[in-house]
Amino acid sequence: QVEVVESGGGLVQPGGSLRLSCAASGSIAGILSMGWYRQSPGAQPELVATITSGGSANYADSVKGRFTISRDNAKNTVDLQMNSLKPEDTADYYCNANIRYSGSRSYLGYWGQGTQVTVSS
Repeated sequence: QVEVVESGGGLVQPGGSLRLSCAASGSIAGILSMGWYRQSPGAQPELVATITSGGSANYADSVKGRFTISRDNAKNTVDLQMNSLKPEDTADYYCNANIRYSGSRSYLGYWGQGTQVTVSS
């Protein structure tokens, strides 16, 4: 059994900062990429940032220079530091992790339940 849980969303004013955290737990044998996605009402889900187990990060153009993804392989966690937030960053943010659980040979994508981020004055 594997679980992915996010935390850290909330309401922030434009220009402010938030830090999202995500932790994977359970019988985990290995994790490849971890990342954050978001979905605004009426919009398609979009990739925000991903990071490999080796620490290589990839960002959506809309967040480059403002968001930073980081990862702790020992703790199976991934964080997203969001600075200079804009109203258009308002969305539900979801953590994704490609996990191989103990006894399995393959990796599967697991999703958290989501955390809401609202950027508004």
